[in-house]
Amino acid sequence: MSSILEIDSVIKSYDNRQILTDVYLKCQTGDIIGILGRNGSGKSTLLKILFGTLYADRKFIRIDGRIHDCPYKVKNELCYMPQHNFLPKHMTVSKVVGLYLGNASVSNFLDDDLLIDLAKSKISNLSGGEMRYLSIKLLLKTEAKFVMLDEPFNGVSPILVEVIKQLISESSKSKGIILTDHDYQNVLDVANRFCLIFDGGIVPFTDKQELVRWGYVSESKFVGK
Repeated sequence: MSSILEIDSVIKSYDNRQILTDVYLKCQTGDIIGILGRNGSGKSTLLKILFGTLYADRKFIRIDGRIHDCPYKVKNELCYMPQHNFLPKHMTVSKVVGLYLGNASVSNFLDDDLLIDLAKSKISNLSGGEMRYLSIKLLLKTEAKFVMLDEPFNGVSPILVEVIKQLISESSKSKGIILTDHDYQNVLDVANRFCLIFDGGIVPFTDKQELVRWGYVSESKFVGK
């Protein structure tokens, strides 16, 4: 069954500087929306507002037509992976998986070439790439209708990046996914819809050459691609 997430009329200011201006975004089951933008443009700010953990001067959030002020408080609606680690560092991988997905799901979840040897490892002992992969897989395996991933490819090896892309693509069959990353090529590779945050607004685009026209990248970045 398809679900629809909408965030509308978002306004956010910091120190009298308006970061987001009347932003509207719609995501539905099957979407992988890649959000690009320069540092400080408001990408992470938008995700936090959408999740409900950051105050906005104005916002309207609807999931399947129902208005939500704090979606994170509603079970199985929306989950969010921030740039920093959010998993309990003192717990083992298997305990964390049981906490998120239930103990009955632990064995199946850890039947994974990348995680099978980490079951008894504490979260604090994982490498940055292992932590990122575990966090992404955990959220994508929840029953949440929508998943937001902030910088999912940051600090991840090229091989693991490809595994994560595949995992995101497979999960989009039953979820709507919103992600942002500074490595725009990985975003372009995995997403099926694209937006650029520019001057406080959000601009949909379909052609990567539009990133040149909006001044996000130089023409030379795409030479030969």
